[in-house]
Amino acid sequence: MRFDIDTYREIADSLVRNKRRSLLTGFGVFWGLFMLLFLIGGGAGLKELLANNFSGFANNTVILISSNTSMPYKGLKEGRYWSFEYKDVERLRQMVPELDVVAPMISAWSGSVAYESRTSTAGVKGITADYDKVETSKMKYGRYINEMDVEQERKVCVIGKDIYNELFPDGGDPCGSYVEVGSVHLQIIGVDFNSGNMSINQRASRSVCMPISVASKLYHRGTTVDILCLTGKSGVKMTTLEDRMRQVMARQHNFDPKDDQAMLILNTQQIFSIVDNLFRGLNFLIWLVGLGTLLAGAIGVSNIMMVTVKERTVEIGIRRAIGALPQEILMQIILESVSLTTIAGSFGIVFSTLMLRGLEMIAKSTFQIGFWTAIVAMLLLVVLGVIAGLAPALRAMHIKPVDAMRDE
Repeated sequence: MRFDIDTYREIADSLVRNKRRSLLTGFGVFWGLFMLLFLIGGGAGLKELLANNFSGFANNTVILISSNTSMPYKGLKEGRYWSFEYKDVERLRQMVPELDVVAPMISAWSGSVAYESRTSTAGVKGITADYDKVETSKMKYGRYINEMDVEQERKVCVIGKDIYNELFPDGGDPCGSYVEVGSVHLQIIGVDFNSGNMSINQRASRSVCMPISVASKLYHRGTTVDILCLTGKSGVKMTTLEDRMRQVMARQHNFDPKDDQAMLILNTQQIFSIVDNLFRGLNFLIWLVGLGTLLAGAIGVSNIMMVTVKERTVEIGIRRAIGALPQEILMQIILESVSLTTIAGSFGIVFSTLMLRGLEMIAKSTFQIGFWTAIVAMLLLVVLGVIAGLAPALRAMHIKPVDAMRDE
């Protein structure tokens, strides 16, 4: 068989055609890695956004709210309303020792606060110093309510971020200023910049917190309180304590322990568990979709390399005829496959990072992939490249010069 200029021109044309196919196949790898990393970064950013809504709120909190009974009990009719008392705090501490914090609260859901000529709507909370362990404050100015404020019935308050911005638009430290809450004037001792959206009565940014002893007199509560906020000690699952807490309150306030409507229990631990399970499932779906797309791209690479080997049979035969070893042919095809997947994947990493950066600017949250995530993605691309090129490489390695000349 004589190899003339036309033969070599045909080989060159074949390489050009393969490059065009490689671009199309590389796009499949690029798109697969982009989808995987963009979904990973997007999922992480979405989780952070949701976590910000729970910012500062203890994840092992139980909130007890008294309500109307739905069942008759010991001669008492259904529909009877009852209220918590200050003594219930000590009862729960003694009868349920697994509890860490038992913080009573008096709430006014539609309050207002005024400073000079400016007013703002607010959720007014009468609290104890322990409440800071339930909804952790982020003090910008001043301090939080302490035990001495409660014991001495000091007329002081802590205001939230939104209220501070509305009442003090010029900024500055407002501590020492007096605001009007209802019929009393309270001195500001702190500004809480907690921006979480999960809270009791009203989110922290729109709350005015005062000592519970002051709120009790302001709203004529006497010995009753509206809500009990509880947290468990480390390692305690609050769901295991719900029945005991209900029995303690039922025995003291004369309602059926089986009456779920008489005392409402809001367990934030269950909410956080639901959120964690949701994102665990979301991450599984992200990896399933991303890896599926990547696998489709790798199959495309394998197919294009198979076509490449078939069209380059003459070239491979010539190389074998002039002394190329089978291992050299094998490594050439695998390296071409790895190069194709790696280059396409690199563009996918860069493009996904840029898109996530744009998403960050819009959502004001962290939508980015970690460094090691990108490294693992590149290693995955190398592995897929080797696997995709293995079958075509083995086929090329077994091409004999005589068979190549016969094909020609």
